[in-house]
Amino acid sequence: MSIKKRALLTKDDFETRTDLPGWLYKEYETFHNTVTNKTFPCFFGMSAQLKGELRYAYISQDDWSNLPLAVKDFLDLFKLPDYKRHGLFVFVEPFEQEGTIDDYRKQFWEILQYLHEVDEVEWPDDCSLDPDHYLWDFRFYGEPIFVFGNAPAYKKRKTRHLGNAMVLGFQPRKIFNGLEGTEKGGIMSREKVRKRVEVWDQLPKHPDIGHFGDPTHNEWKQFFIGDDIEPIRGKCPFTHKSLV
Repeated sequence: MSIKKRALLTKDDFETRTDLPGWLYKEYETFHNTVTNKTFPCFFGMSAQLKGELRYAYISQDDWSNLPLAVKDFLDLFKLPDYKRHGLFVFVEPFEQEGTIDDYRKQFWEILQYLHEVDEVEWPDDCSLDPDHYLWDFRFYGEPIFVFGNAPAYKKRKTRHLGNAMVLGFQPRKIFNGLEGTEKGGIMSREKVRKRVEVWDQLPKHPDIGHFGDPTHNEWKQFFIGDDIEPIRGKCPFTHKSLV
């Protein structure tokens, strides 16, 4: 079966298929070894990887058409009655030479803009289109999704360094049901993970890390944080297509 017919990949695919790009096998192996390290701070990600509950996809530098197919197939998993708290990780073919944080951040937002522009589902009328509004979130196929970037240019924030490829993590907001930043369970879970992240990174929590719904917080700034402790300034690179 060609990758175009099945854009979404599973853990088993990396163990049984031989038709994927060579660079992808290497980057997946690094990803697996990193997130299953016993000291890796995100135990949710570690557990999901070990259980085979994560899903994957990839895009090359000159062809991103695989992405909307993969994200749509991924979101369809949540229509199943016994769906898990799946996460999707999309590997981007590495640059010929490693870039800077700004290089990867620029491409990250270009990829999300592309995904938005090919989206066939309109955003709800009551959804904010302005990223500077505290209730703005990214949507695809009608679903609000938290997206976060990982890249080789992260040298201090090691939890955001998952190999030589940029890796985009997609987490539909529905997987946080019961774990919201205003709920006791969510507060406790986030604090545990964030303390472990600080130990791994040897840096304080980034000032732009918060929780959705906080009036003092901008969700987009959390998508691709800096390799430092400086707040992100300026406008969000994303523009809703109705405002172009």
